[in-house]
Amino acid sequence: MSAGFEDFTRAVTRSATRDAPVSQRFDRITVLGGGPDARLLAALCLAEGAEVTLFSAYGAELTLLTQSSGIGIRGEGPVGTYQVDRDGPSIRITAELDAAVRDAQAIFLTGPIHKQRTYAMVLADHLSDGQVLVLAPGRSLGAVEAAWMLRIGGCSADVTLVEVQGLPFWYQAEGAGLTLTQAAPMAAATLPRGRENVLAALTPYLSNLQPTESVLASGFADLSAAVEIPTLILGGAGLGSGGPDIPMGGVPLNENQTFAALIGPDQREVICGLADERRRVASAFGIRTLPDTDDWITTFAGTERGPTARPIPDSQAARQLMRDGVLGSLVPLVSAAQLAGIPAPLTESLIAMTDRILGADVAAAGRRLDTIGISAGDVEQARRIFDTIATGDM
Repeated sequence: MSAGFEDFTRAVTRSATRDAPVSQRFDRITVLGGGPDARLLAALCLAEGAEVTLFSAYGAELTLLTQSSGIGIRGEGPVGTYQVDRDGPSIRITAELDAAVRDAQAIFLTGPIHKQRTYAMVLADHLSDGQVLVLAPGRSLGAVEAAWMLRIGGCSADVTLVEVQGLPFWYQAEGAGLTLTQAAPMAAATLPRGRENVLAALTPYLSNLQPTESVLASGFADLSAAVEIPTLILGGAGLGSGGPDIPMGGVPLNENQTFAALIGPDQREVICGLADERRRVASAFGIRTLPDTDDWITTFAGTERGPTARPIPDSQAARQLMRDGVLGSLVPLVSAAQLAGIPAPLTESLIAMTDRILGADVAAAGRRLDTIGISAGDVEQARRIFDTIATGDM
């Protein structure tokens, strides 16, 4: 184990053997980002009575919020309009990062992966003992990568990172407003391990948390890209589509135009193959309690109709899902597979296909074990390193 890695593990697991200095409830919350996921989190936290600050460095995001009547929530969840920068209960918005996080007990890192990485690095000088950083969705090993970024930035505070694989609701954005449908329980874990009080304090805001034993387990539980990318790109006459049969000349009902309805038997076959590869690699790393594949698909695709149906994303959102899926879900799986000596040809092919569609070598910037502090010669050594990171047992 390198000296650099020892420094890293000391930084991210300092005092891990004692109880984390975390409140039973988070009353002061900061959300970093101004996209739909950030607006959703801000509204959920305000609905539960927290003091909420939303930070964005982008003028368009701030203007959208300041010129709207608030964040409108429709559908499932806490329906209503959540005011922005008004008297009384209101979301406070700011473009000053240091002020936004100074007194926050919990800080949500939102947006695509490149933004989460940037937030982790720039936060390093602004964090204090007891603060909690939440990545939702963290995808595979998001918390480990964020800890590595904090270490690079020189962070020495005793913070807790939380990786959760999804938000409590699927959303469809229109202006500053959101229409919600309920999402399934999502795997979550803390870094360091054993800080269950943190997950308990987050539950009022993230009602679908499903605790797992470690960030390694939550990372392998991330089948998001294996469901999303085949569903988004594999269509046309050569493949059978899902959903109800539409007679010639008919128009599908709005309630039948859902994400899960895009998954037919052919797409499901591809997803099952990707799930099998993930399951084999996870087993080599000691993770053997992953969901049944059908349940796994439902978790990330939602149901075909009803209050738990996932909306179909627009083209821009779909392409971002594809980028993040390669960066944060597929590349980590292939990296772990290569270390374990386990073939993952279907996952590798999906990465190559997605790169081609996006017109960029997205995979080159993906999360690989050796780029987030896991420099190991074999899978056994990697498992020991993960255990060291998770427990702080030096």
